[in-house]
Amino acid sequence: MADAMSSRASAGGPGEGRPRVLIARAVFPQVVQRLRAHFEVEDNPDDTVYTRAELIERLRGKAGALTTGSERIDAEVLDANPQLRVVANMAVGYNNFDIPACNARGVLATNTPDVLTETTADFGFALMMAAARRIAESEHFLRSGQWSRWSYDMYTGSDVHGATLGILGMGRIGQAIARRGALGFGMRVIYHNRSRLAPELEAPLGARHVDKATLLRESDHLVLVLPYSAQSHHAIGAAELAQMKPTATLTNVARGGIVDDAALAQALRERRIAAAALDVFEGEPSVHPGLLEVPNVVLTPHIASATVATRRAMAELAADNLIAALTAGAPPTPINPEVLGRPR
Repeated sequence: MADAMSSRASAGGPGEGRPRVLIARAVFPQVVQRLRAHFEVEDNPDDTVYTRAELIERLRGKAGALTTGSERIDAEVLDANPQLRVVANMAVGYNNFDIPACNARGVLATNTPDVLTETTADFGFALMMAAARRIAESEHFLRSGQWSRWSYDMYTGSDVHGATLGILGMGRIGQAIARRGALGFGMRVIYHNRSRLAPELEAPLGARHVDKATLLRESDHLVLVLPYSAQSHHAIGAAELAQMKPTATLTNVARGGIVDDAALAQALRERRIAAAALDVFEGEPSVHPGLLEVPNVVLTPHIASATVATRRAMAELAADNLIAALTAGAPPTPINPEVLGRPR
């Protein structure tokens, strides 16, 4: 493995003494070439998902890494690679990073906020509409050859326009979804967040800050866009699902683990809520088998930010962070800026 790594790392051409970096997953070739202009690069064009041991080995001698959610960076990985200075996530979420461990070792962590906000909001709203109007269910019905006639109650769903949109987590993406609902569909917007938005942000949306119980009770369509943490693990479980309307839908474009997938599958099976739409899952890419067995759920493979323009912008921003951090610049989107300038 070491010989293969050496040949891959030297493939960038001359530049002895330049920092060495790992690109942990396949990315746009243009981004790889851009990084090669600054660093000795080991990339991963085969898009192998490294095991933990492989990741530790691949990071040997690297000053930086461009990572995705697949790579867990924690104390064990960092202690095995004390020369590592920066880890640049190609994602807005960073629950794959142990930030206290990074802080303790002076390792800068970065992410890619903002560039995916509108695209993710588009997709979240599309998923919500698909669940409300039973699009996936009806398409499967048609494709299986069961459609033989029209009937007045065939796949009747629920309206989106004029309904109550509930948002759990009112950050950038939550606000973008709220704009679509309030301004495009005349929805009433309620939200629950750790802190209330400033009045100038609430007012254009007519958004109302409520406690979590009210959010669950009043939402016709509940969308989850909160960060994953130990505190938000199973923020929606059996108890929370029981508080929702039986006609309500639930959409998750945040992170797997925020929803108790087993409890959700049971609630959908028993029609205790009308439908759900999920782009993220506990233990993904594995999906809870119960979710695959119920018809009233829309399932997509973590693609909320998946447009060419947005994924390219995410990769470029991750590269911006990596280049700045290793060439004495100011990284545009640090997660833990307190480590900047700290001697190592």
